Amino acid sequence: MKYTPKQIEKYQRQRYISLIEKISKNLFKMFRNEETTKEQFLNKFYELKKKLDEQIVIRLDSEYHHQMKAYIEKLHLECQQEFKLDDIREANMTLLNRLQKLKNGTSYKKDKHKHKDKNQDWG
Repeated sequence: MKYTPKQIEKYQRQRYISLIEKISKNLFKMFRNEETTKEQFLNKFYELKKKLDEQIVIRLDSEYHHQMKAYIEKLHLECQQEFKLDDIREANMTLLNRLQKLKNGTSYKKDKHKHKDKNQDWG
């Protein structure tokens, strides 16, 4: 069975996005765990970053995915310099939480609830 270019692009897109999300989840777990050492963190992060670099770069439509990719690149540059894991832990957990809120922000509001105060004078 031969796949169409559109199917191949969709598959590559799904793999790329799932890998970005996997990296963010792993980073959050490592930052949250107080027992994670700098060496463990760097080994795992570079392993995940290498997998991301091996993927074909795709166009990202979502603001969340753009921000996540930019965060991963920024953290990669930060890790190449000298740092203490405890010093960057809190700041990065805050950034990851903000990114998670950006992702979840669209899933909790329905259109019928957005304009709730507009119809308050009906009853």
